Amino acid sequence: QVQLVESGGRLVQAGDSLRLSCAASGRTFSSYGMGWFRQAPGKERESVAAISGSGSTRAYANYVKGRFTISRDNAKNTVYLQMNSLKPEDTAVYYCAARDQGASPRYDYWGQGTQVTVSS
Repeated sequence: QVQLVESGGRLVQAGDSLRLSCAASGRTFSSYGMGWFRQAPGKERESVAAISGSGSTRAYANYVKGRFTISRDNAKNTVYLQMNSLKPEDTAVYYCAARDQGASPRYDYWGQGTQVTVSS
């Protein structure tokens, strides 16, 4: 079982940068694969990025176009999403999620979300 708390979301201007954090509380944080998702009002939730438990492998949605970077610090039980060159279409609630890599094919644990708003 793991509890997740996102932070860092705020109102920014197009072209700005923002770093989101996800603090985790769990027994074995390094055993969980982590992902970032986002959902805009009236839209379907979509995957943004993912990282393995060790942090050795990372994956991104194609639309990120090199603007976003996912990372983790297992010593701090924290996952990050660095977002650069933000666009209005990046506006959404951003969620972090955890998956037990040894027991589940899906993300079972979710944070409460943090709002990111990008104005033009």
